[in-house]
Amino acid sequence: MNVISEQVSAQLELDGKTLLDQIDELGKIGIDIEIGGRTRIALTDDEKAGRDQVVRWMQELDLIIEIDEVGNIFGTLPSSSPDHHQNVLMMGSHIDTVKNAGALDGCYGVLAGLAVIRAYRTADVIPERPITVVAFTNEEGVRYQPDMMGSLVYAGGMSAEDALNVIGTDGTRLGDELQRIGFSGSMKVGSIVPREYIELHIEQGPILEQENIEIGAVESLQGISWQQLTIKGKANHAGTTPTNLRHDAGLVAALIMTFLRDISNQTGTTLSTIGSIQFHPNLINVIPRMAEITVDLRDPDENRLKDAEQKLNEYIRLLEVQHGVQIEQKQLVRFEPVLFDQGIVKLIEDSADQHGLSHRRMTSGAGHDAQMIARIAPTAMIFVPSKDGVSHNPREYTDPTQLVQGAIILLDVVNKIMNK
Repeated sequence: MNVISEQVSAQLELDGKTLLDQIDELGKIGIDIEIGGRTRIALTDDEKAGRDQVVRWMQELDLIIEIDEVGNIFGTLPSSSPDHHQNVLMMGSHIDTVKNAGALDGCYGVLAGLAVIRAYRTADVIPERPITVVAFTNEEGVRYQPDMMGSLVYAGGMSAEDALNVIGTDGTRLGDELQRIGFSGSMKVGSIVPREYIELHIEQGPILEQENIEIGAVESLQGISWQQLTIKGKANHAGTTPTNLRHDAGLVAALIMTFLRDISNQTGTTLSTIGSIQFHPNLINVIPRMAEITVDLRDPDENRLKDAEQKLNEYIRLLEVQHGVQIEQKQLVRFEPVLFDQGIVKLIEDSADQHGLSHRRMTSGAGHDAQMIARIAPTAMIFVPSKDGVSHNPREYTDPTQLVQGAIILLDVVNKIMNK
């Protein structure tokens, strides 16, 4: 075998066919044939089947496979240095999905990372530093919250003990489910120390397609603020209670929704979403005594995000007085905006130029494992276009040529970093 050099790196070629075949094969795990989507919620039997398949592919590449305390899976191509835990170039994403999902979100980044390592194996090249592909646990946060949990724990933002004790929406304990599916690992969280982290992902938005651009060099991620609001009013008869005497929790929920949209329209950058709403007693002829809603606020600027949160808080206090209700607030998630490593972003741009691909710098509107790992290592992301901007949906699609192009850029960036 040869230690990598400029001359050797030119011999590395990405096997696009195997990458696409593996995306298709993994996409069949948990699939609903009738509707076309697949569901691999974290730590379910279907996600276990996906994990097992990824591990088999890692074994085929003769990688060092390790699983940490919270179930993060690592496949490492060892280097000429003796310690495969230190000074690591790390790539990856996740393979868990939302309900009725597409085949690309997360999975593309993991399998493209394996494609990069396959190029090294095929060329019989030993890198000067270890290269690791990781599949993080519970990125989506559907069953266990918070989302991006595996990478959050890995970056030191949550203890492994707290993560293992999280109770899911179905009443299960995360640590028990890891044991049940056979992915409760013995490696201490954080044992593999990344010197860089790169995540390849579909955009999940419409910008690249609308602008006919092939590669996104992601330089930042939006800040995210999730809250749950419980609005307590008084139930009463819909036909006998005058409007001015009502304490209508449903109306207050609607007012909050329109208020947040006004904030979004005013700033032009703040995104607000009420994604879940429940009325109680939820009857056609009864004024709601309680409404439970979720608030999702996002902005690439921390000051604007804080301002939106403050305006919401002030408006909530006003509504309590005006409508005679009580509103309880619970913060579910709060992540500040993330600025990625500008050196790696520049390498992505340079690689796109060298391969004749159009590119632009951009901010990610979605959360990713990369924003957690950016706390502990220089990090950046590569985006490829999403058809019609659709994701978390069976219609999620990126042209196969674009998928291969993104993986080629990933391989080229890895080479550039290795040759520094």
